[in-house]
Amino acid sequence: MNATQEQLKIKFQQALAAAFGEDYAEADPILVPASNPKFGDYQANISLPLAKKLKQQPRAIAQQIVENLDVLDICEPPEIAGPGFINIRLKTVYLEAQLHSIQTDRRLGVPETNNPQRVVVDFSSPNIAKEMHVGHLRSTIIGDSIARILEFRGHDVLRLNHVGDWGTQFGMLITYLREAYPDALTTANALDIGDLVTFYKKAKQRFDEDEVFQETARQEVVRLQAGAEDTIHAWKLLCEQSRREFQIIYDLLDINIKERGESFYNPFLAGVITDLAESGLLVEDQGAKVVFLEGFTNREGQPLPLIVQKTNGGYNYATTDLAALRYRIEEDKATRLIYVTDSGQANHFAGVFQVARRAGWIPKEVELVHVPFGLVLGEDGKKFKTRSGDTVRLRDLLDEAVVRFRNTLEEKIKEEGRQETEEFKANVAGVAGISAVKYADLSQNRTSNYIFSYDKMLSDKGNTAPYMLYAYARIKSIGRKGNIDFEKLGSEQKIQLREEAELALAKHVLQLSEAIADVEKDLFPNRLCEYLYQLSDKFNKFYEQCPVLKVEEPQRTSRLALCDLTARTLYLGLSLLGIRVVDRM
Repeated sequence: MNATQEQLKIKFQQALAAAFGEDYAEADPILVPASNPKFGDYQANISLPLAKKLKQQPRAIAQQIVENLDVLDICEPPEIAGPGFINIRLKTVYLEAQLHSIQTDRRLGVPETNNPQRVVVDFSSPNIAKEMHVGHLRSTIIGDSIARILEFRGHDVLRLNHVGDWGTQFGMLITYLREAYPDALTTANALDIGDLVTFYKKAKQRFDEDEVFQETARQEVVRLQAGAEDTIHAWKLLCEQSRREFQIIYDLLDINIKERGESFYNPFLAGVITDLAESGLLVEDQGAKVVFLEGFTNREGQPLPLIVQKTNGGYNYATTDLAALRYRIEEDKATRLIYVTDSGQANHFAGVFQVARRAGWIPKEVELVHVPFGLVLGEDGKKFKTRSGDTVRLRDLLDEAVVRFRNTLEEKIKEEGRQETEEFKANVAGVAGISAVKYADLSQNRTSNYIFSYDKMLSDKGNTAPYMLYAYARIKSIGRKGNIDFEKLGSEQKIQLREEAELALAKHVLQLSEAIADVEKDLFPNRLCEYLYQLSDKFNKFYEQCPVLKVEEPQRTSRLALCDLTARTLYLGLSLLGIRVVDRM
């Protein structure tokens, strides 16, 4: 809810108290932006919910509210529409005052939260000795954008990378490492095993084909779990090699994240089993230790188990996730735990959360949230793969986007007869290519699958990153052509709204805080994307209909100030999505 809605809500509640008594003073007027401009800017739906309680017709209730509604300092006289909706049209002078109030505010009117929380955002989470692929794209950038928005609102965010750095697969990998790179275990130099995918495939091939290799790998798992020095050294080498590869991707995507892998929680796994047993939840089933879940059944209608200790005494993902959950609450002091993973893990997290609650580990003030997302599909509508059928490496995907945008950029430069440096072309292609990939993903409803299309995401038309980057660059171009120093326009320069396109743009600029608050609450970054797309679209219409540099004063400076405010809003909004901008394209 933005500042205007807050003011209107208070005024509505005062009117309700005056019309129907203090018992109605806290009723929610349900103020939402009007879906159609002809209805004004906001529409209140309070009359219909009150009709049954007051035993009056909704329009009669609306009439009494309007008669007691003191809002003429903000809006035109309210209008009653339909069965009892109350339409609000903001006054131009009020909008101008609101714009003036945020012109010198670096936060553009977006307040910090009154209720800061300690929040853990668990995202990305690749596996050691495997390269990041397209499947990691969504978790990484959705998690990052959520973290950025929560941080901007003033929450204390712990960004965690729950990497897969432990488990039985390391027996196979360490055994192959000893075989293929025997010198690696006796040298102090960093290991370079080349392509991680190839290394993993060769290790898997050896494991599948050679029984002696299999048995050696199993013994390495035992040695790893026992803390054997040489085995731990080999494990660390594999982890470090993977970290270097991961960091290349994180640098490209401008991702800041703290690694805390599965291995971190090893000391706490036995305690999970002990405490579940003491709580009476633990059951032995076919040699394994499990907790039977409430509300989850198999095809025969029998309750499904959450396995926390395997028949061989080993632990699994559920055990680690339960230990991590407890650590984040008890040690990290988090009150909101957000897990960003694919939709296929929804039942897993529902089970883990249920067991933790039944065990009494979740205080009332702690919120557990699974943020699921759908698949990335190829243009054939199937899971995104290379032509050979392999999973698409994330590095290759990002590089391809940059190359394609650079080709388009060079064609445009040639057509316009411009002379640009290699540095300029490389920078613009890098920013736009990576931004296009990020935005194409973030602009989708995260719960849905989406089709990955370079042509669509790199287009400068429609709801794409290039469309917004061009809008931002266009404003910077206005400044260059007019030799304008936007910072020196001065806080005293008031924006004057005279044309409909100016009003539409100004109203949208003032809705930034509402868009950010929506994402903070519901964790759908596409809502901020839609806001920014509409902002760019309204700016382009304003630009077409309202001359800026060739209009007389005071409109010239007023429109320059509105342009600057739009650019700053785009910059801030895109930065919260992890997207950079450029001044020229």
